Amino acid sequence: MKHLLTALFLAFGLMIFAPQLSVAQPKHGVALRYNFYNYATPRPEAGNFGDIWTEAKDWGIEAAYYNRINPRTYLVIPVKFGVAQLPNAETNPGEDKTIINLDVMMQHHVFKHKAIVNPFLHYGFGGLWNTNDQTVDFNVPLGAGLDIRLTRNFLITAQTQYRPASNQLDGWHHGIGIRYHWGADPDDKPKDSDKDGIPDVTDKCVDVPGVASAMGCPDRDGDGVQDSEDQCPDLAGVATLAGCPDRDSDGIADSADECPDQPGVAAFKGCPDTDNDGIADPKDKCPREAGPVTNGGCPIRDRDNDGVVDAEDQCPDNAGPASTRGCPDRDADGVADRDDACPDKKGDAMHKGCPDTDGDGVYDNDDRCVDKPGPASNKGCPEMKKEDKAKVELAVKAVQFETGKAVLLPNSKKVLDDVAAVLLKYPEYTLNIGGHTDNTGNAAANQKLSEDRAKACYDYLVSKGVAANRMTHAGYGQTKPVADNKTAAGRASNRRTEFELVIK
Repeated sequence: MKHLLTALFLAFGLMIFAPQLSVAQPKHGVALRYNFYNYATPRPEAGNFGDIWTEAKDWGIEAAYYNRINPRTYLVIPVKFGVAQLPNAETNPGEDKTIINLDVMMQHHVFKHKAIVNPFLHYGFGGLWNTNDQTVDFNVPLGAGLDIRLTRNFLITAQTQYRPASNQLDGWHHGIGIRYHWGADPDDKPKDSDKDGIPDVTDKCVDVPGVASAMGCPDRDGDGVQDSEDQCPDLAGVATLAGCPDRDSDGIADSADECPDQPGVAAFKGCPDTDNDGIADPKDKCPREAGPVTNGGCPIRDRDNDGVVDAEDQCPDNAGPASTRGCPDRDADGVADRDDACPDKKGDAMHKGCPDTDGDGVYDNDDRCVDKPGPASNKGCPEMKKEDKAKVELAVKAVQFETGKAVLLPNSKKVLDDVAAVLLKYPEYTLNIGGHTDNTGNAAANQKLSEDRAKACYDYLVSKGVAANRMTHAGYGQTKPVADNKTAAGRASNRRTEFELVIK
């Protein structure tokens, strides 16, 4: 009885202090039992097997730790201390011995852990230490029991356990006691009215699904500021600006920031004043150089001394009038030289500063013959007379060479003399000379022959006083026929030298 009162006193103390140990984890528990030991009846010579209860005259105290693995199963680690009469070869029941048991067991309940009356089975392995004889014995405890729940976490527990041993010291342990559990119960889900995964106890918006970062309130833009307090609920922002964005992090919301990508100050509506001259950069013509408001924020400077300050001078290193924003204008026509196609002739801005010198309606910047009137279709140059143009066109058929050679025939030179005269008469024209052959013979040889014949015409015209830079020559071989090479007439037409007049 003395030992039983001691066990109950310890249990009462545990009930007082165990809640202080509560932590948010799977349910833990401890048990205290008073045990009755029987090491006599299990021996074959001890008599009737039914005496397992009446022969349980020894005693012990048990403390056990419980850890619930699932709603019906616990891992149990009990430690027992007591006194038992252990049989030996000479005596039965034997002498009193002080024994200590340490076990590791699995305990399976018939019902889930919340049942009021809940039978169970347990099994495991452990050991017995005889402190008097300093011996250790290996045990396999097997048993059954019953839990009766008095409150949510407080139970009365009773169990019977048979312990086969390695040295034939088998024994019965019968125990009764109390068990207490603590810690968060994983089966007890906290109330969550809006089903957003955030318990009502911490949810500031219990009826509206939200997110944890906003304490259970909705936050559409995910910036941590709940929608009801977010002045920009669809744009992620910062809490200090009521949820509105601030791209340049200057403490001024983008919606009120005239320079949202450049850190600034409130005095200039979020814009910077880099040179600290009291003028915000967007309005400062010289944002990196301090200057007065009267000069647009620029220092008053005029490097070229033309009377146009550098801030307004588009050519600050070259003197020019204010009419061309400080840029030179040699012909004083109001068009700066850099934009003037005729910088030494007075014109107008509409025609890039050019006049129409010959009065033909084609202004000098587009007129290839500025001193000779001519139609725009001929680039402002006078049109060539028909008889002169005919002389050049005749050369295509009349210029001939010795067979297979690039040697001009005498009559061909007379024709080229007329072409030279036309070119000297109309200096605005240039001439492109092209040599062609039929497909008779080797293509590579024909190519070379066409090039040589075109060059022969070019050299002859140069010898007659036509400037070399007014003419080009090229050979095309048999690649550009104008007639069928299957006939003699066609091949004759294909053997030609073309002369093209061009105004550049």
